[in-house]
Amino acid sequence: MKAIITGTSSGIGKAAAEKFLAEGWEVWGVDTAAGTVNHPSYRHILLDIREGAPSDLPDAEVLINNAGTLEEKDAIEINLSATIRFTEELLGGKKLRSILFIASASARNGAEFPRYVASKAGIVGYMKNLALTLAPRGILCNSISPGGVVTPANRHILEREDLYAAVKGETLLGKWAEPEEVADLAWYLTVVNRSITGEDILMDNGEMLRSNFIW
Repeated sequence: MKAIITGTSSGIGKAAAEKFLAEGWEVWGVDTAAGTVNHPSYRHILLDIREGAPSDLPDAEVLINNAGTLEEKDAIEINLSATIRFTEELLGGKKLRSILFIASASARNGAEFPRYVASKAGIVGYMKNLALTLAPRGILCNSISPGGVVTPANRHILEREDLYAAVKGETLLGKWAEPEEVADLAWYLTVVNRSITGEDILMDNGEMLRSNFIW
């Protein structure tokens, strides 16, 4: 069994690659940074997804689109346009059975930078369209929208005790998710799951639900 995962050099992508490898799968990781996963069944491809899918990628059962950027000027091109192109270049695979996108809680509440928010909301919409298109082939398409996750991309918050305490205080559970939690959900949605498609799963420790009821 084979999986293609983008953005595997750190954070959620790395955790997802390690999860699939631990379950006995072969993984092809794609990233602009050098590979950090050390496993005999892991293949690392140095690539910007804006270049499209390389021809030497295998016919894989699972595709996880995780690569992205927080940079506003590149958000639409990388997070949305390039992700769509990369995905569509792999849709001809005969073995493909599940596609997963890593979106963001920001796609629902708009609470980040405008182009980043738009890019992630666009991915959720594209995922739903793809679920409709690929259903006749039995291919599942879903997305995960994480809230705060403990990753290097959020180092500027994690290294500031006051900021980290403030963002955790905005969640019901008083914490952020670990990358491995997102990877476990990614495994379920792409491998275990047989009946969920076209759904965006929110994973934000209750941040979206938090409210102060005043009577």
